[in-house]
Amino acid sequence: MADNSFSDGVPSDSMEADKNASTTEKLTDQVMQNPQVLAALQERLDNVSHTPSSYIETLPKAVKRRINALKQLQVRCAHIEAKFYEEVHDLERKYAALYQPLFDKRREFITGDVEPTDAESEWHSENEEEDKLAGDMKNKVVIAEKEIATAEEPNPKGIPEFWFTIFRNVDMLSELVQEYDEPILKHLQDIKVKFSDPGQPMSFVLEFHFEPNDYFTNSVLTKTYKMKSEPDKADPFSFEGPEIVDCDGCTIDWKKGKNVTVKTIKKKQKHKGRGTVRTITKQVPNESFFNFFNPLKASGDGESLDEDSEFTLASDFEIGHFFRERIVPRAVLYFTGEAVEDDDNFEEGEEGEEEELEGDEEGEDEDDAEINPKV
Repeated sequence: MADNSFSDGVPSDSMEADKNASTTEKLTDQVMQNPQVLAALQERLDNVSHTPSSYIETLPKAVKRRINALKQLQVRCAHIEAKFYEEVHDLERKYAALYQPLFDKRREFITGDVEPTDAESEWHSENEEEDKLAGDMKNKVVIAEKEIATAEEPNPKGIPEFWFTIFRNVDMLSELVQEYDEPILKHLQDIKVKFSDPGQPMSFVLEFHFEPNDYFTNSVLTKTYKMKSEPDKADPFSFEGPEIVDCDGCTIDWKKGKNVTVKTIKKKQKHKGRGTVRTITKQVPNESFFNFFNPLKASGDGESLDEDSEFTLASDFEIGHFFRERIVPRAVLYFTGEAVEDDDNFEEGEEGEEEELEGDEEGEDEDDAEINPKV
């Protein structure tokens, strides 16, 4: 039988490979003549060639060595910055002592323990002149009526529901408050911030002062936030200042049947052998603002938290920071709603700028790259 695997000394497999190569080459030529394909390929090459990491890789070893030296300097800068923030914390502690007498007087006015003088109560509004003219016109015709109304007008003690109103005005806080929390929060008389003592680890404590009530025996509920002002050894370049790393709550001494952080449910159980059914009651966790004082703990054993736990912890830290930086220092403005309006306007302004910048980026990518170089 004749052997068909060779033809004139050339293997048939080799001829087939040459034929396939020729076909592939023709297809490649056709594809490369397509302008859309060429444009996409060029864009991909441009993106690869302009990434910072790819550029660094092309540098000579001597230059890379100098860049490493710059990184060493940057780490030292991060440690100096950490010390700066530690001194800022000391400065905060110093000025907290200056603020406190004013905050103590604020509490006295809120609770009604002290009545402000006429001078302390004087406040000039933005529309004072218009109000004065309108008031003069009205006073000529309603003096008698005003005297009667003033005599009949109620005069409650202090400023009722001051802190509770703040909770209602601020979305971040109102989302935590359940209907059954409200009667308790109406007994809240003051919130204080206390900083850690000199030489102690950086932290701050939120103190919630309550008048005697029917719900718990504590006069003060506390929440301690532990902070760190130190670059991460694994990622020192991520340091952006002090951060809250953990928090501790306190035990609430609830009066019998008044604990709003738990609820009692009834559950039916069937006996496996006799088939009889019995009803048992058990307590399960209940949503409440007062869970704020029983926080989730940050993992200290090296194990990472799940995504939901990390979100809960981050939200807790954000609320603690908000109390410290905004609510306590500017309480009256959150009570009147002025600070809330300022916060809303600021957020809207940020979003507006972001949208405008995105529009610029779409129209002027090259100019933007020159104006805003990455440092």
